[in-house]
Amino acid sequence: MLQKKICMVGAFATGKTSLISQFVHSIFSEKYLTTVGVKIDKKTIEIRGNQINLILWDLYGEDEFQKVRMSYLRGSSGYVLVVDGTRRTTLDKAFQLKIKVEESIGKIPFILVLNKWDMTDEWEIETYEIDAILQQDWTVIKTSAKSGQGIEEVFQTLASKILNG
Repeated sequence: MLQKKICMVGAFATGKTSLISQFVHSIFSEKYLTTVGVKIDKKTIEIRGNQINLILWDLYGEDEFQKVRMSYLRGSSGYVLVVDGTRRTTLDKAFQLKIKVEESIGKIPFILVLNKWDMTDEWEIETYEIDAILQQDWTVIKTSAKSGQGIEEVFQTLASKILNG
């Protein structure tokens, strides 16, 4: 069985832990729990008849007080760049983190996740900004950790990108 390390990267409180919890356990909690260091989960999925064991590294969110340890990214086959659509600053942080990831481990497959799609009335990210990202040939998936929308698609798409490597 193939085994692939996937890192969840983004600003603090974007929903990285909730996305993994919904993907692996089909659970969503309203309680905010800060990730300390890294939390590792796993789930086996199937892509084109191949069983792939995804090892999901939930890295603590980056903010002005703590920077993500780039050493956690070593050995990653891909990553999920998580943005909270209700906080515009998390998109800017995602752009910065993508550069840091590439400087640290090179260009590997990634998905940009626009999370909290269930709260679009509170969104601070404009359609034209999303269109500009799509112009860069990034894969962008809108998700809701609360409803589960788009989450399976994120990991299936990323796993396919990794296999097509």
